[in-house]
Amino acid sequence: MARSCLAWLSLAALGCALQVPAAAAPVETVTLCFERANVQPWRTEQQGGLNFALLRMVEQRLNIRFDFHSMPWKRCLAQLQANAYDGAFAVSYMPERRALGVFPGDPNAGADNTKRMHVDRYMLLRRKGSAVEWDGKALRKLDGPVGFQLGYSVGAMLRGLGVEVDEGSQRADELARKLAAGRVGAAAMGGSDAAAVMRSPVAAQLEVMPLPLIEKPYFLVLSHGMAHRRPELAQRIWNAMAQERASPAYKKLERAALEGEGG
Repeated sequence: MARSCLAWLSLAALGCALQVPAAAAPVETVTLCFERANVQPWRTEQQGGLNFALLRMVEQRLNIRFDFHSMPWKRCLAQLQANAYDGAFAVSYMPERRALGVFPGDPNAGADNTKRMHVDRYMLLRRKGSAVEWDGKALRKLDGPVGFQLGYSVGAMLRGLGVEVDEGSQRADELARKLAAGRVGAAAMGGSDAAAVMRSPVAAQLEVMPLPLIEKPYFLVLSHGMAHRRPELAQRIWNAMAQERASPAYKKLERAALEGEGG
């Protein structure tokens, strides 16, 4: 009798153990740095905007967690290269930036634009009454260097045009004040930054030239360390980025945000 009771208790205990759900697998965390600046409608210092909306959709699709850290842009790129963070966003592609981290796509074919986060353009601002000209190919009649923000990729394009440049500004509003004061002859800014500047008090002294300097896609770039340690996760993140960016939910958010910018 005692032996049968023990057997029953053992079976009951085993049955209870089998009914206990297995502990949930820990959620993988991916650390990302981003520029400490408001670049509407893409991102804000308070982690708002379309970039963060898209990344949160990727989190949900993959059941992972992004840990965000804001800092000056040049420092973010340096930390990416040092493998201090798993990734950085939003980064435009230049071949030399392959040294900083891994872009989606074949390294020998540039970045895969289907895995981008968004597309934005650089615009040229000048002081009202200035003679500066931009015809889509050449800059003429400059009366000083062209200013751009520290670490921004448009600097390579400007240097390629053979013009003097000034990379001394951290923020778009600072660069706009420098232009209004005549310390630079023109200023190259992202389209959303230019739109924000033209809604600020300094706008009365400035104008945006009609032709964009360049239009570029922007990516989530992963560190070399992250891509080497977790290559499967890296591909899943980029694939999810493309899927969520094309989703009706994201397109609805993007349409509303971009229409708001236009207003």
